[in-house]
Amino acid sequence: MKKLIILSVAFFVVSAKNVNAQNEVDALRYSQLGFLGGTARSAGMAGAFGALGGDFSTLSTNPGGIGIYRKSEITFTPSFFNQSTSSNLDGTSLQNSKPDFNFGNIGMVASRYNADKSGWKGFSFGFGYNRTNDFNNSIDMKGNNNNGSMLDAYLYDAVYNNGINNDLFGTQLAWNSYLLDSVGGKLVHALPNYGETQTKYVQSSGSMGEIVFSFGGNYNDKLYLGGTIGVPQIHYTESSQYTETLNGDTSVYGFKSLSLNQNLTTTGSGVNFKFGMIYKPITWLRIGAAFHSPSYYTMHDDYSSSITSNFTYPNSVHAPSDTTAYSPPGHYDYSLMTPGRVIGSLGFVLKDIGMIDIDYEYINYASAHLSSSTPGDFQSANQTINNEYTSTGNLRIGSEWKIVHPLSIRLGYAYYGSPYKSGGNDGSRMSYTAGLGFREGNFFMDLAYVFTQTKTNYYFYDPTIAYVDPSINTSKVSSLMMTIGYKFSSARQSRPRRENRPPPPPPSNPNQGYNYWH
Repeated sequence: MKKLIILSVAFFVVSAKNVNAQNEVDALRYSQLGFLGGTARSAGMAGAFGALGGDFSTLSTNPGGIGIYRKSEITFTPSFFNQSTSSNLDGTSLQNSKPDFNFGNIGMVASRYNADKSGWKGFSFGFGYNRTNDFNNSIDMKGNNNNGSMLDAYLYDAVYNNGINNDLFGTQLAWNSYLLDSVGGKLVHALPNYGETQTKYVQSSGSMGEIVFSFGGNYNDKLYLGGTIGVPQIHYTESSQYTETLNGDTSVYGFKSLSLNQNLTTTGSGVNFKFGMIYKPITWLRIGAAFHSPSYYTMHDDYSSSITSNFTYPNSVHAPSDTTAYSPPGHYDYSLMTPGRVIGSLGFVLKDIGMIDIDYEYINYASAHLSSSTPGDFQSANQTINNEYTSTGNLRIGSEWKIVHPLSIRLGYAYYGSPYKSGGNDGSRMSYTAGLGFREGNFFMDLAYVFTQTKTNYYFYDPTIAYVDPSINTSKVSSLMMTIGYKFSSARQSRPRRENRPPPPPPSNPNQGYNYWH
């Protein structure tokens, strides 16, 4: 059952873990980079560009791709993102969605290339930003529960985890709002008879992105090497409201309803390193490989909670009709290490027809690690990460085909493997992509559409200590992206050899010298 709890929060935060509890769920959320950001050309091919290069997105995937550049370029990608989630809990179905306008990338690559040189023919430097994840979502869930309540979880916490003052953001609020009380020297909650409607609304926003600084070179148009220093950024905000409303008799303690409100804002910044190469043994074949170090984050959380209780009349637990209890503002600083990655790629370039790329990425989610200045704070969370998460593979396949100058079309498919060792649902994701490209001279414009679907089980609280059925949530994500770019020559492009150039005209001034390169 514990595995089912972990699975239930693959993509959403569950209230069974208090909003201030940094745990394995947070580690997974910031370790998964399934959102296809970057440029529209890369997204239209499902991010499969590891052996092709020459696209700004590769600075965050295979930095060896920067060595392919022969001209400098600037790119900018505005995008529209919409996540729609439908829920089903005990036969009650609801649906909600949240759109977002953002940008997938902005960047510049400065390149120098000389075809006449042997050895290192060119070098390129790139810097900018690639978006790697999007957290915008709204979820509505509703169902009836005749066998349990969140108050069971609060009562369990009060009895078995050092009393009501153990949790200032949950159990103590239940006590201060008269949902927990002492009757005859025994702790009880205000709902001895079950039969309530449970609802939850969750709204999240924010994103992950990476500022990149990359450098690479081209050796004899055969070997392309590159490296990236990445500065990843995290911003995540979540607000939620959970309610229980009694459907039947309220005569025992007069309980009518409760409402739990929680707010969380997480910010983080970190650093990582990436190294990559592309080798071209023959004209039509390219082989790529990349290594990503773990990302090391400094994290900060701000959070708060409140509970409002409603009773039909003052009763034996001495509760007024309406009471709201507020937590103090919470703040916490900690560190997070997300897993490294290894990527292998094959690319096939069919001259004047198109190209195909296949990327396979290996990642071990069990290597994520939380830490803080207080020893032992994350011992349980890190043990859960090690026990429940596992290594997996992600597969991306993409192709680009020339239709008629200056247009091309793109198609792609991506499969992201489950991060879990076992459980009720596998946690995998699939993306389908399509794109259109326009290139005329030094100007280019690309469009892409990405559709991703996932299904997860969402528990309102921990089902191992209080009965609750899961809400089966199906999430559908649509992204529409447009990249606008311009290529330009650097000061030193390849020129004809001097012996093949015509002689200069005689100078008007006999003492005037000549610079044949400018």
